[in-house]
Amino acid sequence: MAVIAEPGLRERTRRAVQAEVAAVAMDLFARNGFEHTTVDQIVAAAGMSPRSFFRYFASKEDVVLGAEEAIGQWVADALAARPKTESPWQAARRAFDLLVERNDADEQRNLILRRMLADAPSLRAGHLKKQSRWQELLAPHLANHLPPPPRGRRLDPRPLAIAAAALACLNTAQDAWVREDGRVPFGQLLDESMTAVGPL
Repeated sequence: MAVIAEPGLRERTRRAVQAEVAAVAMDLFARNGFEHTTVDQIVAAAGMSPRSFFRYFASKEDVVLGAEEAIGQWVADALAARPKTESPWQAARRAFDLLVERNDADEQRNLILRRMLADAPSLRAGHLKKQSRWQELLAPHLANHLPPPPRGRRLDPRPLAIAAAALACLNTAQDAWVREDGRVPFGQLLDESMTAVGPL
């Protein structure tokens, strides 16, 4: 069995500082709005210099979206572990269970985050750009749940199409969850969205 190396002290320190600054920033975003909060305000509240801030985050948007690529990889890993007997649509929905669990674990924080994505155009654009990378991560695993493409075909569009449709359902469910102020379970809205497009 492979042994996963624990992060060293420097990396653990870096993650701790990032988490602390992100918590300060999220509090400011919640109170003042994302667009009306500046990096100068964040660093002042966090007790650090702008130069130090940019050692940990590429931009203000990165404070909110920095984990999106890692989350996409986690979903891809979950999809890779699904039984090959499942349809690609079923496998995608079950891989999204990870996101449902993360959402349910801290609903209030996720409501704040999703409202920011809805209200801040720069955040929404950044989110969709990062999520487009998820399609490339998910497609090879979805292909394992499909019959082989015709011989000689250089490109099979089906896995990318399924990934794009599944992510559209995910975003639709997240938007609906915010509009319902979290009163309807996110997993239920995701099931409804995905069932409307394909049988689960």
